Amino acid sequence: MDASNSKATEIRDNDRRETESERADRRWAELIQEVRVAQTGVQILFGFLLTVVFTPRFAELDDTDRTIYIVTVILGSTATGALIGPVSFHRIVAGRRIKPHAVVWASRLTLVGLVLLLGTLTAALLLVLRVATDNTVVPWLVAGVVAWYLLCWFVLPAWARYRHTSAD
Repeated sequence: MDASNSKATEIRDNDRRETESERADRRWAELIQEVRVAQTGVQILFGFLLTVVFTPRFAELDDTDRTIYIVTVILGSTATGALIGPVSFHRIVAGRRIKPHAVVWASRLTLVGLVLLLGTLTAALLLVLRVATDNTVVPWLVAGVVAWYLLCWFVLPAWARYRHTSAD
């Protein structure tokens, strides 16, 4: 391949000169590292959620709290599936020379998993606070924590992306 062809396959990304394959490899490695962090947290939370139904206190929950628990378990299960999805996605398409596309789909699954994790944490917090405190303050406490999650997970990254992404 001559110099002009190799330059055509390079992509400018934060002053990096890398081919599409190199960029896909780098982005895949970064994504999997990020997923490892989220997977561990969601799997531990989900594991604890699964044990709640077998505790003596579960029988004392009213219908609303049981419904919140069921919703929480379903959200936790779907978050776990979405956050493990990139691993199975990679395994199934490995060697098919579609890594740039696999990175995009795995990234989308990860984002869906984070949204589902937000729902799981919200519902779990709602349930725990309803059982542990006066119900009048619970909505305010949960709203404050959800606002914090939204700020940390979505608003700040979106602002940084907007603020520091150049037009070229």
